[in-house]
Amino acid sequence: MRMPRPVRVIAVTSGKGGVGKTSVSVNLAVAMAMDGRRVMILDGDLGLAKVDVMLGLQPSLNLSHVLAGQCSLDDTILEGPAGVMVVPAASGQRSMAELSPAEHAGLVRAFSELQRPLDTLIVDTAAGIADSVITFSQASQEVIVVITNDPQSLTDAYALIKVLSRDYGVARVQVLANQVHNVREAREIFDSLQRVCERFLDVGLTPIGAIPQDEWLRRAVRRQRAVVDAYPSAPSAVAFRQLAALTAAWTAPEGPRGNLEFFVERLITREPVLGVGT
Repeated sequence: MRMPRPVRVIAVTSGKGGVGKTSVSVNLAVAMAMDGRRVMILDGDLGLAKVDVMLGLQPSLNLSHVLAGQCSLDDTILEGPAGVMVVPAASGQRSMAELSPAEHAGLVRAFSELQRPLDTLIVDTAAGIADSVITFSQASQEVIVVITNDPQSLTDAYALIKVLSRDYGVARVQVLANQVHNVREAREIFDSLQRVCERFLDVGLTPIGAIPQDEWLRRAVRRQRAVVDAYPSAPSAVAFRQLAALTAAWTAPEGPRGNLEFFVERLITREPVLGVGT
């Protein structure tokens, strides 16, 4: 028998908080789902959950209950707009923000038990270089680093990319400029990050677009809605749909890389078992 189809796993991360990373994760996921894909979001900011708040969801179970053995991962899943599946984290629980690397790895492996049909998992990580950020990013096939036109955002993004590439073998990073005024500004901040990475690191950076500053996006956040759902004609909504279309063209994973990965069993194709006389 063949295993279920591979799941594309995308980590959305940043070196600095406050750059709109969760908004990117949510809107990218909803845009993908509106395009017919089966999408799940994992709130990877384990102690300071934001995805459920941004979508106006009210979970009764979350990842803290999974780790406590009170429920399965499947029990926590909520349905968001366009059918997006959401795995919520805890809010205000310091213990969840201080999990060991082994516990983070256990969460990654728990996804292999999910039997739901799924095309894409988006992991909205915490910001910075905490253990959870590193584990979830390394266990994903694609890493999107969100940056803004803020010197601290670029400095911290470089620090994160340095750790991922030098210490954990992440050789390719996608870079998304957020909250920009125009394409020129996006290109300038990407070039600034690329210059320092080319000088000191052996890692490939790819610009994947820009999300403009947009009052409609701020209104959607206040309404606890995805802007692609609430205001589909808004400039930011158009940009998120373009980003979703771009990800659809990314090469599908061909097999496991040999380290910790989400849904690693789905990357291994089993040969059909032949019975006697066949």
